[in-house]
Amino acid sequence: MKTKKMPKIDSIEKLARFWDTHDLTDFEDQLEEVTDPVFHRDPEAVMQIRLQPKELEAVKQIAKTKGVGYTDLIREWVLEKIHLL
Repeated sequence: MKTKKMPKIDSIEKLARFWDTHDLTDFEDQLEEVTDPVFHRDPEAVMQIRLQPKELEAVKQIAKTKGVGYTDLIREWVLEKIHLL
């Protein structure tokens, strides 16, 4: 019988999909105790948004006139909208 090898995956989502279709007992001989966290999640979520080049340039110009970074400005706008709910 051929021994199965555990995959070397750096993605929580990919690992979850792998373990959804595999049994840990098939890999018992490859397990090792890990005392330190393997994955680190930042307390803040990171989000990606798509803007047209002209839109991004406009945001950057507005941010510049306010003396803030454009990502800080976008975050401020999102938080303003959330607090209006």
